[in-house]
Amino acid sequence: MNAVIARLPKSVDARVRFFAVTSLVIQILIVATGGAVRLTGSGLGCPTWPLCTDASLVATPEMGLHGAIEFGNRLLSIIVGFVAILMVLMVLRLRRQRRDLMTLALVILGGTVLQGLIGGLSVRVQLDPSVVGVHFAISAILVAVSAALVYRVWTGLRGDQLLVSKPIAILTHVTSLFVALTIIAGILTTGAGPHAGDDGTARNGLDATILQHVHSWPGYALVVTTLALVIMLAIRGHRRVMNFAILLLVLEVVQALVGIIQSRSGLPILLVGSHMIIACTIAAAMTVVVLSLRSSVTQQVSAAADKAPAAL
Repeated sequence: MNAVIARLPKSVDARVRFFAVTSLVIQILIVATGGAVRLTGSGLGCPTWPLCTDASLVATPEMGLHGAIEFGNRLLSIIVGFVAILMVLMVLRLRRQRRDLMTLALVILGGTVLQGLIGGLSVRVQLDPSVVGVHFAISAILVAVSAALVYRVWTGLRGDQLLVSKPIAILTHVTSLFVALTIIAGILTTGAGPHAGDDGTARNGLDATILQHVHSWPGYALVVTTLALVIMLAIRGHRRVMNFAILLLVLEVVQALVGIIQSRSGLPILLVGSHMIIACTIAAAMTVVVLSLRSSVTQQVSAAADKAPAAL
């Protein structure tokens, strides 16, 4: 065991960076496959959990495409968990010097386990829209935490210096609030809409037509506040933060266009799926914008730490 631990990274090296990026990519990918499960009506393709059927762990040929899609998503969730475990191992020897990385890695691992349990619960309650909505909300949070992990791996520890003025910082946090409100409104709208994951699944009972408009209000406010943020950052010359904010604005504009087109074209599954994925990338971009407001301190593991015993 000690020999294995001794081979783990002692500093933020290429292995740590690789698994940090992999964590972010695979958290977004599981949203995509989860969306495919829902949008193709495969949510009950495996009607039980943790087995696929009462007698089989895997999907059977008789279950057809729906069974294959649902079981494929379950397989990917196992890989997501495996990557989360490896990420924790990558920062295990850094846990004293980089507690931030260990904390983020443990949150991702714990959230991934929680997601597996909620996914199983959603099957057992026949895809109740409230449970499915929580499932997506946690995915968005995990994408945001994974983005924070990538940012911290590349930039170092959080510093004490605020790099922007207080008005800009306040506007940034107001923008992040609109991100959260837009995602929540989107979850409620989806729970009232036609893509339930299975033809026999109940909806949340809300008026989807009205909710589409309600969902757009914080979305448009988000675009306005982000545009204002970009302008303020440009005037003050905060180029680094501005670049992240521009990326956020571009994602928001694309998301708004996708939302408008999908609502006017009968909610085609490819556009709805894209809408889900972009929502998570917006959460990731917003996280990076918030983190970039403060300075970072690159901290290398000391020589004494390198010589410390590898034991836990």
